[in-house]
Amino acid sequence: MMGEILFIAHRIPYPPDRGDKIRSWNIVRKLAEIAPVHIAAFADDDRDMEFAPALSEVAASYRIILRDMSRPMAGLRGLWHGEPLSVALFDHPELHAHVAQLLTERPISHVFVYSGQMAQYVPELPQGVRFIMDFGDVDSAKFAAYGQKQSGVMGWINRREARTLASFERQVAMRADVSLFVSEAEASLFRANVGLGCDRAAALENGVDLNYFNPAADFKPLTNDERVRGPLLVFTGQMDYRPNVEAVESFARRSLPHIRERYPDAQFAIVGRNPVSAVRALAGLPGIIVTGAVPDVRGWLAAADIVVAPLRLARGIQNKVLEAMAMARPVVLSPQAAEGIDAVDGTDFLIADSTEEVSAVLALLDDSNCAARLAASGRTRVEQRYSWQATLKNLPDIMKIEQEHIDIKLETV
Repeated sequence: MMGEILFIAHRIPYPPDRGDKIRSWNIVRKLAEIAPVHIAAFADDDRDMEFAPALSEVAASYRIILRDMSRPMAGLRGLWHGEPLSVALFDHPELHAHVAQLLTERPISHVFVYSGQMAQYVPELPQGVRFIMDFGDVDSAKFAAYGQKQSGVMGWINRREARTLASFERQVAMRADVSLFVSEAEASLFRANVGLGCDRAAALENGVDLNYFNPAADFKPLTNDERVRGPLLVFTGQMDYRPNVEAVESFARRSLPHIRERYPDAQFAIVGRNPVSAVRALAGLPGIIVTGAVPDVRGWLAAADIVVAPLRLARGIQNKVLEAMAMARPVVLSPQAAEGIDAVDGTDFLIADSTEEVSAVLALLDDSNCAARLAASGRTRVEQRYSWQATLKNLPDIMKIEQEHIDIKLETV
């Protein structure tokens, strides 16, 4: 019997202005078409808390708690209890109590957990209540990659996190009815690591809002002060996220100088909130713009001659790439950033590793017709493949929800 849905997330799913929130917001909206949804999540800061009332658009109820565990304290706790630091960082007694209360007082038939560290809030569930775990990416693999690259204390910390988190992910997956991942590549990796079949570990891909990210949409273009004279290369993303920081540092210091040898006026705009000091320092280099947070990223994407995504560590499907393709901009991206995206190299985007990205960018700057064809094909590809309606169409089947119930629910809305 279908009841109500409890949605637990590590970050408030609104506004959809960063990768994890984009995914969680669209999933929540889809779930709200099926049954009443109760949201329990954390806020990173006061800005997040201000957006909580917007959840009433989709939620029957919501509880958003300001996360107050510091990283040093989480580290000490994780070491003491032998648990992953990322799990300790998101432990909060108030949220445990709220989840327990909802499970007691509400007719919850499905618990949907977004992000692995939040599985700690799922107690032993009554028979018949389904547990859907959306890991998104295989986070333990990300920490393993960090640990391989580093030495000293940070290398040891990341290798430990990879081991403990892999064990935690395995335990969670054994409890869950189904574990979801952002791409088939991530799901396949997890199945190989854990030994589950396709019925227990599956892909639920990301999509893109094709009406919002549309070159014909109504959005504010760059101002005269923001416009640049020469070719504009753009990177978008959360700029306190380590893979993004490493990507723009490498491109700015190693690739852009060679590009400017042929195009002296070329500019590289790093567009995204919370730039760390290493990113802010790049603004002192020739041809580099660091915007910080912008009210609407579409103005920068629309103005870009090329969007670059030179990520060396990337998991799942990169929203930044789908958004750029949806805005009909030519994209040059690393093999890692392209891994989860169903598109054709040389037709829908250009894949270039660190030794090839300069020549790939120059080839598109030299041939505007080729760049235009790539941009148009990229837009067509996401229209065919990556609308949220298409990527989430199987969610009711994954959750084992009968279509008849969905039809009844939609008729009563």
